[in-house]
Amino acid sequence: MVTQEQIDRINFLARKSKTPEGLTDEEKAEQKMLRELYVASFRESLVGQLENTYIVDKFGNRRKIERKK
Repeated sequence: MVTQEQIDRINFLARKSKTPEGLTDEEKAEQKMLRELYVASFRESLVGQLENTYIVDKFGNRRKIERKK
């Protein structure tokens, strides 16, 4: 799970990267790590939602969404 402080840090680094001074190598590495953490958390959340999603057909039958391989 990504904390609000980590999201704030991601946003700060994104804004700083657009300035003339840019990011240091350490900040670039931190930004990459934080982005990977954020994407992994997002995917985990999405998979959790999809695992609990059902489709209801016109007859009222519920079926679970199948995961594609």
